[in-house]
Amino acid sequence: MSTSAAPSPLHYFGIRHHGPGCARSLLRAFESLQPDCILVEGPPEAESLLSFLAHADLQPPVAVLIHASEDTGLAAFYPFATFSPEWQALQWGAARGVPTRFIDLPQAHRMAIEQAARAADEAKAEATEDTPLGDDETDTVPVVETVEAPEEEQAAHTLPDDPFDWLAHAAGYADGESWWNHMVEERGDGEDLFGAIAEAMTAVRAETPEDRRGVRAMEREQRREAFMRQSIREAVKAGHQRIAVVCGAWHVPALQGAATAKADAALLKGLPKLKVLATWVPWTYRHLTSASGYGAGIDSPGWYEHLWQQGHEVAGRSTGWLARVARLLREHDLDCSSAHLIEATRLADTLAALRERPAPGLPELDEAVRSVICMGEQAPLTLIRERLTVGDRMGQVPADVPTVPLQRDLEQAQKSLRLKPEATAKTLDLDLRQPNDLARSHLLHRLRLLDLPWGEVTAGQRASRGTFHEVWQLQWQPEFALRVIEASRFGATVAHAASARVMEGLAAETSLTALAEQVDTVLLADLPVAVQAVTRALEDRAALTGDAVQLIGAVPPLANVFRYGSVRQTDSALLSHVLDSLIVRGAIGLPIACGALDAEAAESLRTRLIGAHDAVRLRDGEETTTAWRNALRAIAFGETGAPLLRGVSCRLLLDDAQIDSDGASQQLARNLSAGAPPTDAAAWLEGFLNRNAMVLLHDDAVWSLVDGWLAGLGEAHFVQVLPLVRRSFADFSGADRRALGERAKRGAVGGTLPSAVAATDWDESRAVLALPLLRELLGVKA
Repeated sequence: MSTSAAPSPLHYFGIRHHGPGCARSLLRAFESLQPDCILVEGPPEAESLLSFLAHADLQPPVAVLIHASEDTGLAAFYPFATFSPEWQALQWGAARGVPTRFIDLPQAHRMAIEQAARAADEAKAEATEDTPLGDDETDTVPVVETVEAPEEEQAAHTLPDDPFDWLAHAAGYADGESWWNHMVEERGDGEDLFGAIAEAMTAVRAETPEDRRGVRAMEREQRREAFMRQSIREAVKAGHQRIAVVCGAWHVPALQGAATAKADAALLKGLPKLKVLATWVPWTYRHLTSASGYGAGIDSPGWYEHLWQQGHEVAGRSTGWLARVARLLREHDLDCSSAHLIEATRLADTLAALRERPAPGLPELDEAVRSVICMGEQAPLTLIRERLTVGDRMGQVPADVPTVPLQRDLEQAQKSLRLKPEATAKTLDLDLRQPNDLARSHLLHRLRLLDLPWGEVTAGQRASRGTFHEVWQLQWQPEFALRVIEASRFGATVAHAASARVMEGLAAETSLTALAEQVDTVLLADLPVAVQAVTRALEDRAALTGDAVQLIGAVPPLANVFRYGSVRQTDSALLSHVLDSLIVRGAIGLPIACGALDAEAAESLRTRLIGAHDAVRLRDGEETTTAWRNALRAIAFGETGAPLLRGVSCRLLLDDAQIDSDGASQQLARNLSAGAPPTDAAAWLEGFLNRNAMVLLHDDAVWSLVDGWLAGLGEAHFVQVLPLVRRSFADFSGADRRALGERAKRGAVGGTLPSAVAATDWDESRAVLALPLLRELLGVKA
């Protein structure tokens, strides 16, 4: 008597990460199967976090963060949305007390392998750089093997030539995304769906080269699948009768294959291992998209959420989505009437029928909205994509998830200052006279010092820092969670960590300008210890350099502290002697630094010179002002300085009333004389005008000298200097150029013509020949 073989306890569910149709079908299959063990593709280190699944404050989108305890540069994120099949599988198991395990290759091994690969590549690169070339012209430097970036966790099983595209083209679809959406995500067929997916993936893998993404990627995938098979064998050995294996569709054929336990053990033998830590972190829909760089990214998380919420209500899918579109447009004062919605619904249904689809999908709805509601305009469509198709949802995690002390301090500060992290961009206008707003400013500046740019000061604010307001653009990024962990080595609080990071970087900083800017930054962040350390470093570096360009470059940032320090309640007295020393020492060496410069170097120094001049005026100290003006005189009246800088210095002295109009006219006559090389004269004039037309408009002597110089140039010299002069005048505002044109016109009408024109002999007989045509054009009788 023959006996039939016992049915297999294993049930494989190949899914697409973050697919609502897969998730819906998976739940239907689970209700039918009632598994007594659930195995999910994911990091085993995260199993300790599954106890938080029932916590009310764990709201997706969230991600499991795994990072090496000694090297936070090695980290991986495993994102979950409500509509992710893995999330629904985990929730189903937690609600029913079913044993649930993660079965992917542990990150402890994967990160150790990655660390070793990086070290090997660096060693190979160094060896390549040190290899000398031979004498033969055919000798070449060995090529370093290109190493692929570590696979993004929950990475899409998408190839350079996407195998889903092959299936899509065979079915008449443009790409794999649209094919998969139609065939899987917008349906819900229970366990039958997964049999079809397994069959399709088996056919695709049979036609796909195993090393398609390189040797290392192939080895990594083989190890992962070997570990999954071992985990599945352990579950069978434990006596479970209905084991649900939830994994990426690409892996199903390999997990169902005939690989032996011995072969898998050989693949996994002797793998290196690192100590890793795991926690939950908030995530956003924007970071679930392919555009964010996420390997398993999807195009439309907001649409997928809508599909998940609608469930099997296909009929209400279109109307519900268009109602959301209408609400969004009306919130932004854009026209969207009931008639628009009715016609858009009809058009979407018609497009779906023409394409032989049972119901409109996102492409049909987008086309209907574009045609009927937006009238072909792109701007509303961009808004709809950002706010609805992608969405701005950001998840949250419980306060008691494992965190580092720095994270807890930051969360406490966010709570006390009422600064909630949000995925959408938000403008924050701070009144620095209010204690709470001032504390917010300190926190945001401290986070920037920790490479956590939660906020960016707006461009206009940077140019007007003297007000009592700071205007910030805030937008929280999920990857900041990892940066907080990375920054935790500097301290347990935001203030201590920011100070420590600043002081750690001081040893390597040699630029006086960068140090001066750092002083301003740490003052804005209210870090007294860091202020003292940076000031001391600035003073030490300044004492060791005689480079006048570096010295004056450090002056403007420090001068801002004196001007605006009281607004931000900072103590700037500590820096007074440093600033004064920089100005005096820079002024002494500046005349020498202005000599023997080419045009590019002179232009660069012009910017620093003007910035330092404004800073000296802000400081308004007797000794510093005297030293600075003496330096400007030495440059302006000297013979060896670059013409551009001599002109700038002369103009700055004129603006400060250190020379009068007659003195400026003398310098003009000297530098624009017939004996001066035209290019030097043009460069001097550009510096003297200094992008400001006022002196030309209001000083007759200066006007006449410039006018006479231009009129006296020969044709060759005029062509030579024309680009320089044109560049000088192009820097004037439109109003100034019009005023200059009006003044030139008045001069011509009044008879004040250049001597070259006035001395011209007119041929009256030739001029008369034009009169008949002019009379005809103007309608004037003879």
